[in-house]
Formats: sequence, structure tokens, C-alpha cells
Amino acid sequence: MNALGKALLGFWESSIGKKLIVAVTGIMLVGFLVAHMVGNLLIFQGRESLNDYAYFLHHFLHGWGIWIFRLGLIGAFTLHIIATIALVRENRSARNSRYAYDATVQAPRSSRMMIWSGLTVLGFVIFHILHFTIRVDPDLAAMKDPMDPSRHDVYGMVIKGFQNPIVVLFYIVAISFFCTHLNHGISSLFQTLGLRSEKTRWVIGKIGIAVTIALWLGFLSIPFLTSVNILKDKGSPEKSAAHGASVEEVVKS
Repeated sequence: MNALGKALLGFWESSIGKKLIVAVTGIMLVGFLVAHMVGNLLIFQGRESLNDYAYFLHHFLHGWGIWIFRLGLIGAFTLHIIATIALVRENRSARNSRYAYDATVQAPRSSRMMIWSGLTVLGFVIFHILHFTIRVDPDLAAMKDPMDPSRHDVYGMVIKGFQNPIVVLFYIVAISFFCTHLNHGISSLFQTLGLRSEKTRWVIGKIGIAVTIALWLGFLSIPFLTSVNILKDKGSPEKSAAHGASVEEVVKS
């Protein structure tokens, strides 16, 4: 093994190395979540805005952009999970010492539940990918933009995808678990990077809560408003105009 390989192996085998990997990949994942939420909220601007955004993502760099981004995201997510599990195993192995035992007892419940909330998040991510990315439901996969049949109707797919109350309930529960995980994760992230102190603890706590609430409201607003029929598919402007014209003609006749 060359010097670089030995250095990387030594970095990975150290606790601080794995904590830094968790922190850096955590920053990447939070950044993705914020961007993903902002993109999703384009649904409130209508079919054209959301479908234009989806079309841009899938055709950026001639279609390579979305795959480069996905591979980077998968890599960060995988490293985050592996490093977190490795740290949990190390902490469990260290419980034989009094110091490790005391630290475990004093740890907040949210910290001890991180592994379980993390597994819930993993399950949700897999379901979400199958639901809206791979589109295992043939009805969702076959939807075409009524204004441009050459592209997929992401707007209509999202509305139809949240017509099932069981799916909506699962999203609410899973995203709530996810936000619990995220709130603790943001605080741990600052601590790992050495940016958390007695002076900054309060500010960091508020930042974590603010980001968590914003993501919780942003992500859940779509399934919730769809389930109560406030956010619904009104059809394309052309079809709506044509329907209005036909009704007007009938009235006049």
C-alpha cells in the first residue's frame, strides 16, 4: 500500500476521521435537502414551472448532470451511513470503560435514538426513490405533460402520487422521524467541526431548530395540501381555456 493509501486508511480507522466524514457528508446532504425542497415548492407555481425545472435537471449537461449529481449524492449518503454505524459500534465496544458508560448514560435520548431514526430515514429514501424516481407505479410512470407530451408530467405525478392516504401518512411519519434525526445531526455536526462552544451552543441550537422546521413544513406541505384537495391538478391552461370556451358556446346556443 502506498503512502496515500496508508494515510486514508489511518484517517478512516480513527474516530475523529469517521466523525469528520459524518460531518462533511452531513453538510452535503443538508444542502441537497434544502435545494430539493426549494425545487419541490415550485409545484405551487403550477405545472409549467415544476415540469420546466424537472426537464432542466434531466437534460443538464446532455443528461449527464443528473447522473453525476446522483452518484455523488449516493456516495455521500453511503459514507454517512457506514461511518455512523462504525462509530456506533465503536461506542458500544467502549462501554466496558467507566468513562464510556457515563457518557452513554448522560447522552440525550435523541442521541441514542439516532441509529433508529437513521434506519427509518433509509427506509423512507428507498420508498421515495421507488415512488417518484424509478416510478414502479405504471400509472405514475406513464404520465405525460398535457402542454408538451414529449416530456414527463412531474406536476401531475406528484398530485396523483399523494392521492393515497396511506402514502401521505407514511410521508408524514417518515419525514417527522427524519427531522428529529436532522435536528440532532446539525448540532453534532457543529460540535465535530469544533464550532460549538458554550457561547455558540444557543445559536447553533436555534439554527438547527429553524432549519428542521423549515424542511418539515416545506416537505410536508405538498402531501398534506394534496390530501385535503387544496393542491390539485386543474389541467393545462390550454385545456381549461378550451373547456371554458365550450361551456360558453353551449350557454350561448
